[in-house]
Amino acid sequence: MTSEETLIELMRRIGLDREEVDERHRLLDWQRDDALRLSRAANDMTEPHQRFVERLYEHLGAFPGPAGLINEESTLARLKHSQLEYYERLWRGPFDREYLNGRLRIGLIHQVVGVEPKWYLAAYRLYLDEMNDALFGDHPQAATAASLLKAVFFDMTLAIDTYGAAQRRALEDSEARFARALRGANDGLWDWHLEHDRLYVSERWAQMLDLSRDALGEGCAAWFSRVHPDDLPGLRQAIDGHLGGRTALLHHEYRIRRRSGDYLWVLARGVVEHDQDGQRRMAGSQTDVSARKAVEEQLRHAARHDPLTGLANRLRLDELLKQTLQQLRKPGARDAALLFVDLDRFKLINDSLGHHTGDQVLVEVGRRLSQCLRPGDHLARFGGDEFVVLLTDLACIADAEQVAQRMLDGLYHPMHIGEHTLVVSASIGVAPLRASADASEALQAADLALYRAKQAGKAQFARYSQELQAAARRQLELESALGQALEQDEFILHYQPICRIEQDGPYLVGVEALLRWRHGGQLIPPQEFISSLEESGQILRVGDWVLRQACQQVRAWQQAGHDQLRCSVNLSSRQLQQDDFVARLTDILMDTGLAPDSLVLEITESQLMRDCTATLIALRELGSLGVRLALDDFGTGYSSLGYLKRFPLHILKVDKSFIDGADPESLAISRAIIGLGRSLGLEVVAEGVERAEQLDFLLGENCRLAQGYWFSRPRPAAELVQLFGEERGADGFRRLMPEPRSFTSRRERQI
Repeated sequence: MTSEETLIELMRRIGLDREEVDERHRLLDWQRDDALRLSRAANDMTEPHQRFVERLYEHLGAFPGPAGLINEESTLARLKHSQLEYYERLWRGPFDREYLNGRLRIGLIHQVVGVEPKWYLAAYRLYLDEMNDALFGDHPQAATAASLLKAVFFDMTLAIDTYGAAQRRALEDSEARFARALRGANDGLWDWHLEHDRLYVSERWAQMLDLSRDALGEGCAAWFSRVHPDDLPGLRQAIDGHLGGRTALLHHEYRIRRRSGDYLWVLARGVVEHDQDGQRRMAGSQTDVSARKAVEEQLRHAARHDPLTGLANRLRLDELLKQTLQQLRKPGARDAALLFVDLDRFKLINDSLGHHTGDQVLVEVGRRLSQCLRPGDHLARFGGDEFVVLLTDLACIADAEQVAQRMLDGLYHPMHIGEHTLVVSASIGVAPLRASADASEALQAADLALYRAKQAGKAQFARYSQELQAAARRQLELESALGQALEQDEFILHYQPICRIEQDGPYLVGVEALLRWRHGGQLIPPQEFISSLEESGQILRVGDWVLRQACQQVRAWQQAGHDQLRCSVNLSSRQLQQDDFVARLTDILMDTGLAPDSLVLEITESQLMRDCTATLIALRELGSLGVRLALDDFGTGYSSLGYLKRFPLHILKVDKSFIDGADPESLAISRAIIGLGRSLGLEVVAEGVERAEQLDFLLGENCRLAQGYWFSRPRPAAELVQLFGEERGADGFRRLMPEPRSFTSRRERQI
């Protein structure tokens, strides 16, 4: 700032405008005549002025303060010359703007060089004393006037010192309050002059970085060079946004490097203003927010990680998936894949050993799976006993399958959990990530592949394909339509003959009712919808419908002359578990008029295993009702001989896989089952008979009941009735017709 600009600023602060000057003149009763009188007497005052100047500097030289300022001859001569010019102007005037500027300039110079007001006023007192002698000489009252001047000027120094001391005290109090507030806030201050790039920082600002103010430069580089490289663009953007008027103030968090090299999280607040010169200055504070950031990071980590295993959770997985999909959209990106891992039969561990042991197993599984990954891969606990692996930077999708196999191998080794030694297996779905997909589609693809691995027998991995997606979509459409199939009368029953085989030909003794679904003009295979009926619980309503329809049809055939015909119906495990199933079945038999001993209910070995006591009670109730019970697919499951003795069974069915097998082992198993059934007093039915040699084998083993394509495929009721009595000489037997009554009665209706 130039000296002229400084004077203007001082006049502004004093408020020394024209009105203020006039007011001061009125307070002093200054008149135009006063100026004229002084001007007329000016010529007579030259010698007194010279005499006074010599006296003044001789007097001031006796005091250490002023003496230190005038100890050089050249300085003293310059001051004396300036002093004489001032007194000349004081008497002659004019007292205009230039006069005011001159007085202010002299006052400013005295303040800069350190002349205190008391020395300034003492000089004026001496001046008036000298002028009193020059004007009044030996006048009797001159000495009195001089004494009065001394007293008045002493009071003036006291008044000025009082004002000054009070102002300094107020300023010190204000600064003390400000300092206490700063210490309490623990903030550092900064002031940045943008045009000149001068940066001031407080001691606290520097202490946050374990630095001294002297160790920092004066430009913004001292600040920005210490900001974390990742955070610097954001800080500059925040500053530019405030300077550009887009934000009301600067408010930005970033990391700044300390002397030790580690980084401190700080919050910078500031505001830009224009000074009296129109130049921009931005000032504000800097607060240490590292503790809050640490807590926020802990909360953020907890929200994105599983508390049991410490692995990423679904929220974190979703974030990682989105990042990976974005990377895949960039040119040159390598392959990525998802692995969906689900433990096999984990519920058994929880149910038998408790959830605490189950939790320990999950922790160990997470550890083993992590060991199979490369740096940069991610493992997340998806929920329960499900884990998801995100593999990136793959050369090809086959690499993902290698990782899946390593995981299967890693889980194969026994786990020692407390006192227990456990072997845990898993099924894994492998799905490549596509750049065009989103996170939910990627997870769905891996889940579909996992479902395929489960279906294939567990403890293996399966890879996603478009065919899986199409099959799942078709399955969903079928399941949606399946819910309305009963109401829309889309279910039908097909019947497959059960024959007594004799040397002179087969005789029809019963039929097995098989459920079919006609939807959209097509006949849907049972394997595509029976499991869905089981899972949804619709099998209860549909099962009752099957029983009622089958009983009605067979009763109608009996009334048409085939009175010895029997009906077999497959029973769902969910039906058997219903407390009122026997009562409902009784109502169906009564409504249709079918005798209980004309109905055969077929159950499987797996059904017998579920809640054996309840199953045993239900089967005994059915037996006491007169309904006959058949064990279906014997030999394909657990094949426990205890079941045959414990449960009230009447019929044993040999599975098609044994009848169809041409190898010696299958024939031996078939022979053993037939012999076992006969020895236990059970009727034996062979399923899946399709060739003449199979029929010969059964005759040779004295197995007299069979069903299969050799006799007839399952047919609707209207088609099946046409086979009754049909000549089939070309097939090696004469006819398929009901067994004669006398023959059946001799065997006491063994089916």
